[in-house]
Parts: sequence; structure tokens; C-alpha cells
Amino acid sequence: MRRRSSSNANRRSSTIRRRSEKLRFDEFGFAVAKRKDQKLHHRCHDYSYPQLSSVRVKELCELLSYWNGASFICKSQIERFIRMGIPPSLRGRVWKCLLSIDTLRENNNFNYQTCLSEVRGPLVDLGVSEYGILSAIATLSETQNDLDLNHQQSSSCKSSYSIDDIALFRQIALDLQRSFPSHRSLMGDSPEAIEGQAKLFRVLIAYAKYNPHIGYSQGMSYIAAVLLMQLGEEEAFWALSALLDKPKYLAELFDLSLTKIQHQVMVFEQFLKHRKPRLSQHMETVGVLSVHFVMPWFLTLFTSLPCWDSVLAVWDLIILHGLSAIFRTALTIIDLLEPRLMDLHDEGAILPLLLRVPVELAQYPVLVPALWNTEVQDWELKCMNNLVLDESQHGPKAEGEKPKATASNQVRTREEKENVSAPPEGGKTSDKDSLPGAKSVLTRVIRLAQRYLFDPMGRQRVEESSSQTQVRPRQRSPAAGCALRSRTSASLTQARAKARRQSQQRGGVVQGSCGDVTTAPVTVRDAAGCEKTERELSSRHQTCVPLRNVKESQLI
Repeated sequence: MRRRSSSNANRRSSTIRRRSEKLRFDEFGFAVAKRKDQKLHHRCHDYSYPQLSSVRVKELCELLSYWNGASFICKSQIERFIRMGIPPSLRGRVWKCLLSIDTLRENNNFNYQTCLSEVRGPLVDLGVSEYGILSAIATLSETQNDLDLNHQQSSSCKSSYSIDDIALFRQIALDLQRSFPSHRSLMGDSPEAIEGQAKLFRVLIAYAKYNPHIGYSQGMSYIAAVLLMQLGEEEAFWALSALLDKPKYLAELFDLSLTKIQHQVMVFEQFLKHRKPRLSQHMETVGVLSVHFVMPWFLTLFTSLPCWDSVLAVWDLIILHGLSAIFRTALTIIDLLEPRLMDLHDEGAILPLLLRVPVELAQYPVLVPALWNTEVQDWELKCMNNLVLDESQHGPKAEGEKPKATASNQVRTREEKENVSAPPEGGKTSDKDSLPGAKSVLTRVIRLAQRYLFDPMGRQRVEESSSQTQVRPRQRSPAAGCALRSRTSASLTQARAKARRQSQQRGGVVQGSCGDVTTAPVTVRDAAGCEKTERELSSRHQTCVPLRNVKESQLI
């Protein structure tokens, strides 16, 4: 059995080696598949992440050189650069600074190399090498079965390995096959791939020994593989420790019993009910459970997205803000997929769409700006956690309370309907009731507008009539001229009356209504100062004094 399984593994590795020699890889190390295999790999190689200028890159290098994790200025500056886009060559340094890897290593008594030397002893006893861990899966499975059957005999024998060690080795080896099978560092049987698989195996085994309370669970291999793509082996181990141990990051996601991830799935359901109530109701009606797609998203940190530049941008935000960024990313994907999800009414069509996000929605210019526009505050996350805890502790309400509540609600709705239907006494009617013809007038206006818009002949007649009215010269009406003459004569009469009053006061010459000119009595003194008698002179003029003379008499 062992010879047959080993021969099959060798045959499979040789075929993979021949395929890998013919493939070409993109800038992030993923194999560019042929058109017929694109659906199988589900990877997009047309990257559109922004390129920083040389000045910005220099500023980022200076920021990382004097980095202080406790400084608010450094954090605000690094957030600004993450929003602009981290260059791929500097992403490892940025993650190393944000996770405080050097400080964590200095303050910890755990020795990575010592742990690896302790792990190699059981592997040698099992006849398994870390550089051929994938081909040793069958051997580990058979050994585990033998130990389960002969548990008493194995317990009496002294050995450097236990059943738990073999189960751990086997589980990690199985997950190594599933972790990025199209990446250069893990694909095929090339020296680079063998070394990459050995590094990933060592990092995962070391963390399981470092923190036995969490140990190893599915999904960690994806996280450790991404860290190895950006950091060295030991740096990737300490970065994995920082992510899985700190409460800010993934400490509330991973445990041996998977109870934490189930709790976070319920928290996401609360977010979905509050922010997308229609979509939540639709998915509940169809029968799609959140655990089916939220758990793969959270445990692998969205590494299943087809565009790798978007995945790295999501990771930048997660390493910056922690667990809240994971919920932000999930809500952003749901927001982008909402129109398509509302049109689907089958669980078999909705789940593949959620597990494999379309490329056009996962591209950097679409996903990342939407991600920055989505907000999930820490206090909001705490409120949702408390809400889930309250529901889990108190549970749903008793069944006897529901009919009472529904009956009271029915009485309230009846009263509200009666209040709405019956108008208040002495109250005024609405505008529509007081104007019965308003609706008909509006209808006629709409019909005229439709006739003008949809009838080309009618529109042409209206335009011709309007042009004729514009060209036709303006003519004065006779009534307007009569009114002007009457106003002029009235003003002349008023001027004459005013001139008569002034002349009477001053004793000047006044024109009568019939053209008479009279002189007022005047007392004349001679040179000696004696008064002469007054004379009243009157003369009859045949001609009328013009209006100009009247104005001159007013000025005298």
C-alpha cells in the first residue's frame, strides 16, 4: 500500500513539474493560466493598483526608518500612505512596523530555532522529512490509524511522538496542498516550491507548539502563506503570533472549538440586519446562512478574492485597524453584490457568487475606494457583540407573550386607522379637497405638454405662430393716443390755475379763461413821496397768451 501511494505521489509530482515548467507567472508569483483553466484558478492578472512617485516612496522610507508605534503622528502618516497605496517592495517593512515584530521577539522567551529542532525528532522517527511533507500524507495517515487500533501497545512503547503530534502533522500537510496551489512558492515540485512548503510547515508547527491553547485550525495556512510572501521565515512566525494573539486582530476568531468564529458570524448577521434589512430578509427567505460564506472570508482573510492587489490592500487595512477592518471588507463586498443577490432566488446560485466574487467587482479601482467609504467603528462592534451575547443568554421570548403583544398591536393599529379615516371636528379640509378642479387642470396641462412633445405637427405650428408674433411690428392703438392727449390737457389746466393763484397773490398779469388780461390796482409814489390815485386798467386782447408766457409769469 505504501509503495503504491508513493508511486502515485511521484507520478503526480512529475506531471505538476512538467506543467510548472511551461507556465509563466505574474508579478506577485501566481501562475498565468490558460483560457480554458481560468475558471478553475479564478485569478485575475490585470493589476491596477496605484504607483507612488519617487518622492512619496522616499517619504515612506523615512517614516519607516524612525517608526514609533506609540506615536499618533506615525500612525496617521502610515494611514495616509496606505490610502494612497503601499508599493509591493515596501509592504513587508510596513507590516513589520505595524505588528511590532521586533519588540514582540525581544520581549518573548520563545526560541524559534529551538522549537524546530524539537519538532524534527518525531519527524525523523516517523520517517518523514519536512521537505517531503506532501508525499508523506499517506504515511502519516496509516501511522495514525495503526496507533488508533493499537493504542494500548503504543502507549506502553516509548516514542518521541504521540497521536496528537501525528494528527497535527497530517492536518497541516493536508492544508498545504490547498493553500495557493497556483503560487510559485507552493506549486509543483520545483526547488523553490519544496522550500516554500517546508517553510510554511515549520511556521505552522512552531506556532502550534508556541500557543497550544489555539494550536492549529483550518485557515491558518493561508494567513501564514501570505506572510511568507512578504517576510522572512522567522519574521512570518512572529507576525502570525501577533495577528492570532492580540485582541485587536484575530484573537476573537481562532480557537480549537471554532466557537469564536461562530460568534463573529452572528455579529456579522446583526450588522447585516441593521444595514441591509431587505437583503438580510431576502437571504433568510432563500435559505442562505451567513456561516456558509462569512466563515471562509474571515478565516482566510479574503485571500479567495481574484485580484491579488486588492487582497494586499485589504490586508494593509486589516493590519492597520484590526478586526473592524474585517467587518468593513465583508460589508463592502455585500454592498457591491447586493443588486445581483436581490435578483437571485436560489441558494445554489447565491453561494457561488458570494464565495467567488466576480472579477469586475474585486478589482482595485472598484473594491478599495468602496472599502475606504465603508465605516465600522469600534463602539459599533462592541454594541453588536453585546447584542449577540444578550440574545444568546436570554434567548427568544416566550410563546405566551407573543399573542398578547400582537393583540395589543392590532388594537393600536385599529385606533390609528380610525383616527386617520375620521377627520377632526371643525377641521379644515385639505388643499386637494378644497380645489376639486386642481386635478383636472393638472391633467389638462400634462395632456397639452404631451401633445406638444409627441406631436411634431403641433409643435411646428406652435413654433411658427411664435415666430410670427416676434416678426410682426408693434402698432399703437388709438385709445392710447386719446388717453395721452387727455392727460396733456389736464396738466395744462392745472398749470393755468396755479399761475392764476400766484398772480393774484403777487399782483401780476394773469391770463383769463377767455384770453382777458387784467392789471391789479397799483399804488404809485412820485419823487416827492406823494401818493397818486389808483387806476384800474383793463384791455381786451383778441389773441390768447401762449403757454410760454404763462411760464414766464410764474418765474417773475
